[in-house]
Amino acid sequence: MARLTISDVSITFPLYHAESRSLKKTVFAAASGRLGQDSRHRLVVEALRGVSFSLKSGDRLGLIGPNGAGKTTLLRAMAGIYEPTGGRIAIEGALTALLDPGQGMNPDLTGNENIRLRGLFGGASAAEIRRLQEDVAEFSGLGQFLDLPVRTYSSGMVVRLGFALATAVRPQILLMDEWLLAGDANFLGRARERLETVVRGAEILVLSSHNAEIMMQWCNRLVWLEGGMVKADGPPDEVLEAYLPPDQFAQVSAITPIEV
Repeated sequence: MARLTISDVSITFPLYHAESRSLKKTVFAAASGRLGQDSRHRLVVEALRGVSFSLKSGDRLGLIGPNGAGKTTLLRAMAGIYEPTGGRIAIEGALTALLDPGQGMNPDLTGNENIRLRGLFGGASAAEIRRLQEDVAEFSGLGQFLDLPVRTYSSGMVVRLGFALATAVRPQILLMDEWLLAGDANFLGRARERLETVVRGAEILVLSSHNAEIMMQWCNRLVWLEGGMVKADGPPDEVLEAYLPPDQFAQVSAITPIEV
């Protein structure tokens, strides 16, 4: 039984060159009240401030809010990339974080070599790695490009490889950023069905996106972040009604959630 608990989590980033007047002016304008001092009296940006919620099996949580609200920072903290400066994150269950197209890939290795490394890292057998290579090759449609270094790929090709690799696993807890919803129309048509299969297979989903339709369709709970703090937490229709302009909410309110 998977569980994920966020208890009063705060994250700050120190500003090491804060004596610069121009930097101070820029940061004050951008951070808008999110500057503080840490225990060593350094000027810091308070990216997250006292965020708390808990998730159990069956929860599909969407993170909404404007750019800079703290959504990606929170996802990275749950993935273990950032360590909270305050509070605690407790995770029970196997977690997969899909936060970046090139996540975990070595650009100097070929696509096939990156696939093998991903399989080895996950403890897959030789037969399982072969099946993984076949699956990723078929879905990504990269063909002979898989024998070339990833650094030679276009951004779209990296997304295809990253997506195929990321959705080849079936985690208990799935963290997703909205890059997974990017790509050309032909690819997205196939990708959406595959992604929905992964979402259905996960016990817990945490998704950050600006797409209100996706939030209404895939999530059964939303957390609205503003200035690094939780502004609202509840059912998607209630939170989106408060978050969106009335005309936009009217367009998404009739969307039927997918069955998970």
